[in-house]
Amino acid sequence: MTPARFRQLVSEALDTIPVRFRQQLQNIAIVVEDEPAPALLAEMEIEPPDTLFGLYQGTPLTERRWDHGNVLPDRITIYQGPIEDVSESEDDVVTEVGETLIHEVGHFFGLSEEEIEEIEDRYWHRRNRRLGLADSETESDPFSVSGTDREDEGDEDDEDDR
Repeated sequence: MTPARFRQLVSEALDTIPVRFRQQLQNIAIVVEDEPAPALLAEMEIEPPDTLFGLYQGTPLTERRWDHGNVLPDRITIYQGPIEDVSESEDDVVTEVGETLIHEVGHFFGLSEEEIEEIEDRYWHRRNRRLGLADSETESDPFSVSGTDREDEGDEDDEDDR
């Protein structure tokens, strides 16, 4: 997939976020990079074959003081290579881009890794029941795809991974 097409999918995923939340996405840059840097993976203690699909870096809304301002934008990075590596089709890329973006936006709003995982689990279980999928068909967590890592549960640098 070309970088331009991938960026288009990220933009389309951003457009699917409800307006009331999208309006709150102030002073944040959403960027696409090919791969997470080896130094970043090492800093986060992520070893191959694990990697990142996305990363939020910044100060979550819930941790900002009244005088927060005059700062560089927060940043959500979506990594094209790892997402393409686990995707078998463009539809899979669309799904993973959307899930990753929503996950990282959750961190921007101050949700912890555990809270996001709980929401994801509830969403997928409800969705799977609606689609008539049996538990055996949905046994694994759809967000725990080989090649991803979500160990960044107490990072003191306000960085959360997907």
